[in-house]
Amino acid sequence: MNASSVRMRATAAATLIVALALGTAAIALVVVLRGSLEGSAGIEAARKAAAVAPGLAVQAVPALPAEQVTMTDPDVRIGGVDVLATWAPADDYAVAQLRVATPVGATTVWGRASLAGAEQALATLNGVLLPGLPALLTVVAGMTWFAVGRVLRPVAAIRAKLAHITARDLHERVPVPRSRDEVAALATTVNGTLDRLETSVETHKRFVADAAHELRSPIATLRARLELAEPSELTAEALADVERIQTLAADLLLLARLDAGEPPPAADVDLGQVAMEEALRARRRPDVELDLEIEPDVVVRGSRGHLARLVTNLTDNAVRHAASRVLVRVGTDGDRAVLQVRDDGPGIPAGQREAVFDRFTRLDEARARDAGGAGLGLAIARDIATLHGGTLTAGDDGLLARFPIQGVAPASASLTVPGTLTASGRAAGKPAG
Repeated sequence: MNASSVRMRATAAATLIVALALGTAAIALVVVLRGSLEGSAGIEAARKAAAVAPGLAVQAVPALPAEQVTMTDPDVRIGGVDVLATWAPADDYAVAQLRVATPVGATTVWGRASLAGAEQALATLNGVLLPGLPALLTVVAGMTWFAVGRVLRPVAAIRAKLAHITARDLHERVPVPRSRDEVAALATTVNGTLDRLETSVETHKRFVADAAHELRSPIATLRARLELAEPSELTAEALADVERIQTLAADLLLLARLDAGEPPPAADVDLGQVAMEEALRARRRPDVELDLEIEPDVVVRGSRGHLARLVTNLTDNAVRHAASRVLVRVGTDGDRAVLQVRDDGPGIPAGQREAVFDRFTRLDEARARDAGGAGLGLAIARDIATLHGGTLTAGDDGLLARFPIQGVAPASASLTVPGTLTASGRAAGKPAG
């Protein structure tokens, strides 16, 4: 149990409050009882002194020094203050004095009462309080822990159910407890929110499907007409613009699907084979050499189409900014599959290595250098990596995507393409980074 949990904090708070209340009450009880017992002893001492006062008032005290007058009661004395010295130890008694007029003059009568009974009563009380208070606090803590746990049990069930619900099972709902309290109201509110969320997601999915059809059809028709038209400089420019629009529409639709949380078809995918095939298909420049270093049997779980799109986007980005060479490497790092794409261009400045994954973000240098891309490629690649339980980061070693390893696939075949585009199926060890 987390020390900062509501159950722990409630138990600690209740125990502390009860401890303060009981401690204050115990101290007050001891103080009041001590005062009461000592007061009773003082009254008893005064009664003893008063008991002999009538006899002294009607008869003369013998003509002896007062301190030498002996009373039959050992707890009564007649004389000055120095007579108290005969009662040692004085701290064990409560003492009272009474001034009495006698036929031979006024004298002082002293009476005392033992405090042993009071001390014994206080010792008995302390013997009960000292072990009793911790035991009582333990009971309070246990009962509070149990009671709060019982109250929070429906909250734990709601939390567990919410953690289980994803975009794939928005039709599920959290359990509503039978009690008509705040927890039941919370569960009802959460279910209402899930209802609205499910409706929103379904509306979003329908919009994406409709938009895909409505956008692709006219763009494809326009492109076909331009391709059939008489070739000219204007037609070529129009075809380039249509192709850019077509790519942008496809990217936006893919992002919409990723945002909707639509689960990709899951299968075992050989990441090395996908990287090799898609890197060779990616856009390239005649002055850029492409090197492939692929470890066989690097298998991840996910959508081959999505992973292919990730490799294509990363390779396109690297080729666009490379000076003369691009490296695509697939390997393993512990229990993770690693895809590395690196070029020998200027690289991404350290302060902008997160910004490049924002949508519609292009560095100023990239804007001045080429006209391709709308700043969605790396954003799509990161969303795909996240959807597959992986990560995508930018660093000194280029772009690194990491995925959980699923299993073993058939060994990837080696491939060599002559010319400025080179691919080698050699085992390259673990990627850097």
